[in-house]
Amino acid sequence: MKFISTFIGFIIFILFFGFALKNSQEVDLHLFLHYELRGPLVLMLLGFFVAGAVLGVLALTPTVFRHRRETNKHKTTIHTLQASAQQATIPPQPDSVNTQ
Repeated sequence: MKFISTFIGFIIFILFFGFALKNSQEVDLHLFLHYELRGPLVLMLLGFFVAGAVLGVLALTPTVFRHRRETNKHKTTIHTLQASAQQATIPPQPDSVNTQ
């Protein structure tokens, strides 16, 4: 299985490397306030892909923290319920015994 995943990774690397070689021409990126950025097309695409991935991770961060907080709250509730269930299984001892 490791050989297959290594082989597939190698094939994907060759495909991306070929894509980079075919798209090495210079491109101009016109930004606001008359700023201009020049560079190879592949690096521009890679930069925007990385920026999109980072923004996606940042967008999911509050959701991940909310789920972690809820999980910890549920774990605390489960622990409290289990502790009370263990105490409930022990029958209460009588205060005094009347033998009349």
